[in-house]
Order: sequence, then structure tokens, then C-alpha cells
Amino acid sequence: MKVTEKETVSLIVSGAWVLTQNPDREIFSPGAVALKGEEIVAVGPPGDLHKRYAAGKVLDYPQGLIIPGLINAHTHAAMSLFRGLADDLPLEDWLNLHIFPAERHLNGDYVYWGTKLAVAEMLLSGTTTFCDMYLWSAQVARVAAETGIRALVGEVLYDFPSPNYGPPAAGLLYSEELCRTWQDHPRVKVAIQPHAVYTCSPELLQQCGDLAERLDARLIIHLSETNQEVADCEAKYGVTPVGHLHRLGLVTPRLLADHAVVLTGADMDLLAAGGAGVAHCPESNMKLASGIAPVVDLLARGVPVGLGTDGCASNNNLDLLQEMDTAAKLQKVHRLDPTALPATRTLDLATRCGARVLGLERQVGAILPGLKGDLVVIDLDKPHLTPMYDPYSHLVYAANAGDVQTVLVHGQIVVQDRRLLTFDLEETLARARELARTLHK
Repeated sequence: MKVTEKETVSLIVSGAWVLTQNPDREIFSPGAVALKGEEIVAVGPPGDLHKRYAAGKVLDYPQGLIIPGLINAHTHAAMSLFRGLADDLPLEDWLNLHIFPAERHLNGDYVYWGTKLAVAEMLLSGTTTFCDMYLWSAQVARVAAETGIRALVGEVLYDFPSPNYGPPAAGLLYSEELCRTWQDHPRVKVAIQPHAVYTCSPELLQQCGDLAERLDARLIIHLSETNQEVADCEAKYGVTPVGHLHRLGLVTPRLLADHAVVLTGADMDLLAAGGAGVAHCPESNMKLASGIAPVVDLLARGVPVGLGTDGCASNNNLDLLQEMDTAAKLQKVHRLDPTALPATRTLDLATRCGARVLGLERQVGAILPGLKGDLVVIDLDKPHLTPMYDPYSHLVYAANAGDVQTVLVHGQIVVQDRRLLTFDLEETLARARELARTLHK
């Protein structure tokens, strides 16, 4: 009898469950994922995969729940250094009286170590991709490349001078150069990121849109975050912030609107018709009392919605597992409907929908052959995760950051048994404490 030779793969990860998040929402229990280098080649029952493949390495988690890597669709990673610096304030006071003044003292070193601190928190809590808007974004890209995480980064652009690049025109050049520098990197991409309609003139917004079009990049902006922003925009331009961008021709599939809290029905229709996406940040919006984004209404119109944490100065953590729990419950209580945002749809926001709003759906967001090997193993051997009836329910309503056991990005093991493997956590913590002392005197 002829013995069929097994195909060689680099790694097989197996567990009690695999939630694929593929279009059919396939679940395998038990389940396994086979990877060849950075790519997923198969998913299915462990026995089937071990019959077909000879693995260079096997990771077996008998009490593990394997999910796609979580995607943080909006944050300001280096603001981990500002965690707790200015709390319990309205957005306008928080931003103008505390955050902008503190940022004038920043430099690339602060951003490098603040981002590294954030990446440690994100990887250890199951986030494998983050979308970042901040200053000295070349340092953010550098940290992502060094630590193994996946990132979409961009320099925040304003009408006023930046402590990094100086005048607005220089910011556009900085963004273009950043995009060209990282265009061939497998994990780091660049977006064009004007701050908001109240900090960017129509001319600057148009220039940003033109640059994003020319570079085939995402256009990302804080949009309709507060009632005050909407009122000011209507007073100045005669339309809502969404209407303002629509007039400028910027509501397109390239657009990612961060927050999108205060929206009219017409605004949502414009976003849907234009193919734009939204990054929903419920905990930040709650803490700053900005309001509750109409996520259910956006989804009903076909607007793709990802999930973000915002920065640590307004959240105050980067835990997407906690953010999912908050997102689901907030929509339920707001609409007085326990079915408003079920656990399955909530996990979508942090996985495949997050990938879509960042333009990464052909790379990540699901456990599917041909996609990249971004995986998270949740340790189910915990009192608060026992017994198991519904893995979606456990993920959204019971799991926390401390349950993340092992993390892979691009097929590389970056966290194993809760140990960071790609950089020195103790050094990062020490440098963050040292820099914080100089920020808060």
C-alpha cells in the first residue's frame, strides 16, 4: 500500500475550539490551524490536519480557544504615557488645556517608548493589528516593525504647526515620505490622517484627500465626535461634519471616520452611499461623555464598523476584549433591546469588520487559508470561563486580557504562555516610568 507523503508546514496550533470568523462562521471543536511561514494553509479538526501535514512545530492547547487576532481600529499608542494624566474632563478642555500642551514637550524618544509600552499591552491582550494616529509616526512604524505587531500608522495633520514636522505643508510631505518608506513592508502600512474638521481647513482636508488618492492610502479622521463639534461645523460651514466632507468629495471607500458619535440619518446615508467605514470607540466616548454612536443603525445601512480603544489618555486601557463587552452592552441598554448587538456581531467588529475598515480584509480578520497567520489563544481553564456553552458569549461577556495565553502575528509567535518574545518588557516598563517623570512635574 502506497503511503501518501505529508506536506510540510511550519506550525500547527490546536485547541479545544477554533472560531474561524470566515463567511460561514465555521467553528471546529476541537480545532487546529496549520501555517506555512506567515500564511494560514488549513483549518479543521486536529486529526485531519495532522494526517495531511508534517509540522516543524506544534502548539497544543487542550483548553484553548483559538480566534483571529483582534484589530484595534483606532488608537494613539504613545499616549500610553499620558494614562491618567487628565481625567474626568469634557473633550474640548481635555484636549486644549491638557493634551495639546503636554504634546508640545514630546519628541521621537517619548513616542518610541510610549508606543512600545502600548504594543506590550496590546499583544498581551490579544490585539495583533492596530491603527494609529499620532505624532512622530515614523517612530510608531519603527516600533511595529521591531516588535512584530501589524500596524496602519499615520501622522496627525493640523492647520497649526506640529511639534514634529512644523507647518502643515511639511506634514503632507512627511506623510508622503512615510508612505513611500514603508510601502513594501509586510506588516506596516501608512494612512493619511488629518485630525478633525475643527483643526483642519477645507483646503488641508482636500490636500489630504488628494494625497490619499495618489498614494492609494486610507484617509482617516476624527469625525462627528461631539455635539459641540457638530454645532461648530454647522455654524461655520452650514452642514454637519459628514456633510462637510461630502461636499469636499471625501466620503469614499478610503474614508475611515473615527468615533462618528453624533450622526443624523442623512449623515449615515452619506457614509453608506460613499462606502466609508467607522471606528467605534465606546469606552472613550463614555468617559469623555461624548455620547453613544449609532452602531446598530450604521450596520443596518451596510456601513462597516470596526472597534477601537482610542488612546490611553481617554480610555484608559487598550484591552479590546473589555471593549467588546462594553460595546455590546452599551448598545443594548441604549436601545433597551438585549438583542441589539449580539456577541457574534460584536466579535465581527474586532476581527473581520476591523480588517475591512482598515483595508486589510485580504490579509487578516479571519482564520482562513490564504490569510496571514494572526491568531490568539484564549486559556479557557479558568473559573470564570467554565463551563463552556457558547464561545462567542464567553469571549464578549466573560474573557479578559489576562486570559490571553499565546499570540501569533504574521505566523510568528510573539507571545507564548503570557511571555512577550519579541522585545524586553522590563526595559520598556523602566523607560516608560522614567519618561513619565519628565512629563508630569
